[in-house]
Amino acid sequence: MYEKLNIYYIVHYWYWSLTLREERKRSVFDNMVLRRIFGPRRDEVTGEWRRLHNEEINDLYCSPNIVRVIKWGRMRWAGHVARMGEEGGLYRVLVGKQEGKRPLGRPRRRWVDNIRMDHQEVGCWYMDWIGLAQDRDRWRTFVSAVMNIRVP
Repeated sequence: MYEKLNIYYIVHYWYWSLTLREERKRSVFDNMVLRRIFGPRRDEVTGEWRRLHNEEINDLYCSPNIVRVIKWGRMRWAGHVARMGEEGGLYRVLVGKQEGKRPLGRPRRRWVDNIRMDHQEVGCWYMDWIGLAQDRDRWRTFVSAVMNIRVP
């Protein structure tokens, strides 16, 4: 039964630029699916059926949640893009700045902004992620740290 859950995480999300609202929505959906799979529990004290709390779901299913999987994949992809170099077309598209006027209002969150936010969550906000990605061993250590971030 639990092997079927791994299919849920195979979908490729790493290139997404998620807002905090979208991250929360995915976490809520993730918990909803797991709650449906594990079903209700009987309370030992009252004997009544109740829904599982998020902590109980995390204890039952120890695989990472969808937001961490997205961040992990995004960071792995960022390492590949950074090692391509500035002459690579994909590097220029993802890291470069757009020409012309921008629309009114708050700027939309870009892919690079998400990479920087992931750095801040790990505590490496002062480091240049492009330079860090050039050393594969250090980058793998960093990506594994991103995977272990506790997401509410």
